[in-house]
Amino acid sequence: MSPPPAAPAASPGDAVARGRQVYLSVCTACHNADPNRDGSVGPANAGASRALLEAKILRGEYPPGYTPKRPSAVMPRFENLAGSIDDLAAFLADAKANPPR
Repeated sequence: MSPPPAAPAASPGDAVARGRQVYLSVCTACHNADPNRDGSVGPANAGASRALLEAKILRGEYPPGYTPKRPSAVMPRFENLAGSIDDLAAFLADAKANPPR
């Protein structure tokens, strides 16, 4: 009897799609649905680094040496998104590289 077929490897597109889903369901309360544009409260965040996302989302701080786009401290922490940081980074990198037309 042969072993069952291996599950297909996750593609980078899967991470982008998961990150988009998280972004649209959580982040757009303050950030624009188009991450290249400023939102009602939060700044544009397309291309945000993983380090920035992890620091801001999980710890409510900025990584060392980072200069914030807006001088505010209104963004709450979202520790529940710890498992989604890589997906959010993939989505925001894709949004920067492929902005809507």
